[in-house]
Amino acid sequence: MTAKELPSLRWGVIGCGLISTWFVSDLVLSRSDAAANHTIAAVGSSSLGKGNKFASENCPSQSPAVYDSYAGVYNDPNVDIVYIGTPHPLHHKNVLDAVAAGKHVLCEKPMAMNAQQGQEMAEAAREKGVFLMEAMWTRFFPITKELQRLVHEEKTIGDVAAVWADFGIYMPTKGRNPASRTVSKKLGAGALLDVGIYSLTWASLLLDTVPGTTPDISANMIFSDHEQPDDRVDEQTAIVLRYPEQRAQAICTASLLYKTSEIFARIQGSKGTISVGGVAASKPGFLVVTAKDGVERKMEFPVEGKGFYYEADAVARDLQAGRLENATCPLHTTQNMLSRMDSIMASCGLSYQS
Repeated sequence: MTAKELPSLRWGVIGCGLISTWFVSDLVLSRSDAAANHTIAAVGSSSLGKGNKFASENCPSQSPAVYDSYAGVYNDPNVDIVYIGTPHPLHHKNVLDAVAAGKHVLCEKPMAMNAQQGQEMAEAAREKGVFLMEAMWTRFFPITKELQRLVHEEKTIGDVAAVWADFGIYMPTKGRNPASRTVSKKLGAGALLDVGIYSLTWASLLLDTVPGTTPDISANMIFSDHEQPDDRVDEQTAIVLRYPEQRAQAICTASLLYKTSEIFARIQGSKGTISVGGVAASKPGFLVVTAKDGVERKMEFPVEGKGFYYEADAVARDLQAGRLENATCPLHTTQNMLSRMDSIMASCGLSYQS
């Protein structure tokens, strides 16, 4: 396809935090393998100054309209789809507002604070006839697709018996501003919601192979030492998912007290092992396949920029084809993940105000 034949999307961006800077910077990269044309048409922020600074630093080759409100983005006729990069407790309202304005939506993960919110968002999108997807970008990397092919189609390591997945980032709450996004419970801080969702996603990618299967789940958390118990968030979480019918299990961990080493996941099968490594569990970069006899082969998957464009390209192809959900990250998959996190939080005594 030539550039003119590729699907094109005009994006409105709300929230000018770190995740939005990564997303926008990736979308405006010049790529030889680009599968879509992306335009940053509008930016919504808490102030015009912040919005203009965001646009000039992250998409200097484009000229988006800048608004000091999110409503400006929702109502901009030049915006096809809204990317929501705000703190996750705001996602529910942001998505419903964008959908009500008739916009398609790509919303950062976790898409909602609980399964009930997620269901309301999905129902609103279906009723309005617009596209909605959680921005679980890791699912769209070529390495992720290849891992699933090796495990599920080639059966390279035989029958999968166990998955270990860890995401640790050194971001302890102690000594930090209690009002910051990564510490404040009101803003959705905590290991499970910030990074544990990735560990759970790797388990899902590898073990959720039978439609309708719900694993048995148990979990434990270590909480932060906020003075007020109601303000405490999980700094470390350990989760065991058991799939009795598949004779398999997953151990998923997340922490704000250390950084995970280069290898962050391992899949153990009857005929060997596959290790997954990279910058972090959110951004995989290589696989190491080890046969039973000890023979290893390493597979590298270099990526330009950070790789957010893979999910954006997929959304563009969906909308060009008239699809309102994505097959790689459908709404029922997001809903299943939200339900699992609800169960994990409930079992550990953690709750967030909706």
